Amino acid sequence: MWMGAAFVPSIGLASTDIGLVTMNKIDRRGFLKTLATGAALLGAPALALGAARQVVVVGGGTGGVSVARALRRADATIAVTLIEPDSDYYTCYMSNEVLGGGRSLASIRFGYAGLQADGIQVVRDRVSAIDAGARQVITATGARLPYDRCIVSPGIDFRYETVAGYDASVITTIPHAWKAGEQTRLLRAQLEAMPDGGTFILAAPPNPYRCPPAPYERASQVAHYFKQYKPRSKVLILDPKGSFAKQSLFIQGWRDLYGYDSGNAMIEWIGGPEQGVVQVDPVSRRVTTGFGDSYNADVLNLVPAQQAGAIAFQAGLTDASGWCPVDPQTFESRLRPGIHVIGDACSASPLPKSGFAANSEAKQCALAVAALLNDRPLANPSYTNACYSIVGADYAISVLGVYRLAAGGQQIEQVPGSGGLSRADASAEERRRDVEYAHSWYNNFTRDLFGG
Repeated sequence: MWMGAAFVPSIGLASTDIGLVTMNKIDRRGFLKTLATGAALLGAPALALGAARQVVVVGGGTGGVSVARALRRADATIAVTLIEPDSDYYTCYMSNEVLGGGRSLASIRFGYAGLQADGIQVVRDRVSAIDAGARQVITATGARLPYDRCIVSPGIDFRYETVAGYDASVITTIPHAWKAGEQTRLLRAQLEAMPDGGTFILAAPPNPYRCPPAPYERASQVAHYFKQYKPRSKVLILDPKGSFAKQSLFIQGWRDLYGYDSGNAMIEWIGGPEQGVVQVDPVSRRVTTGFGDSYNADVLNLVPAQQAGAIAFQAGLTDASGWCPVDPQTFESRLRPGIHVIGDACSASPLPKSGFAANSEAKQCALAVAALLNDRPLANPSYTNACYSIVGADYAISVLGVYRLAAGGQQIEQVPGSGGLSRADASAEERRRDVEYAHSWYNNFTRDLFGG
């Protein structure tokens, strides 16, 4: 599951019209329960008042919304503008439950009215360029928004060229569904139309990619749907990786629920360097792996290799890896001073690319930006990540990590002895409670992000 924590409403700031659109070592279980029932708030006092400074946030996903909220709370005199082309945001976290039939697509859709009510200017437009020299964000409609600091949270884009026969023109036939919304609806419709006895192939991406456990939760949710309505069907995972996040826990869940490794297994995982999909026929849905094996799918979910969102490339924020190197204390770009990058697009290992991590990065970035704009010392940051994966009815697994800035301030490290995984010998009641915690976390998290 893609995951992400929480903020309280901020002090309001009058909106303006800029000529674009109308703007107006702890106990792990106890810690996870706290996250589920109301995530930790950003506890910094408001900074000293001063002349209005302009911060422009590019991208209205979890990272962008989180940092905009955090900035308003850190210093209400900072004018915050968030630019996002879409009127609604669909969370990737919990979208796998839509595929499994456990929730509706509408339940993962959120708007931006709550941000506007808190004094954040929300501009519906697409950013076409960032002029780092002039400190201006340029939009598709030609507007130029000046900034003192710019925060970019562009999410991911896809390296379609890594799979022969796959590109953006065929995603309505072969969906990736790695950006929630219409792609989620399309993949769910294909699953519903698939005959019983069919094969669903999930072509997993290579590292690094958005939300490491998500492909395996998706396979679980599809198997959950098949078990109820299409019991002769099968899920096949073709994976270029020899191992994956929470592997032992997922396999245990698949054995408990879906007959994994038995003659009646509903899920089969084939992994290794040569087992990833390298070619696809989008008409027949036939895929070929690097090893040369071919498989036919009734429904094919192909998730290609990933990189930072397009604006990060245009703005010169990416290096040869395709991701954005940043200062781990402030998330300021190592390539473009004055611009900060958070969320999936930045290189912040060992923090994973997840909604929860993006939220944690956003809070630290907001504190750093407020300190820099007020000429104050930087704080010593810490970070968290937690992730629930819902494997089936009343069955979830979870992972927790706590991180800090390493000595020297040049990288992030996991705090020794912190975090951990769900117990392998967890009871059925513990697995059921983790589902409750996951749902409670989601409700509180999205309420705190988007309001309502």
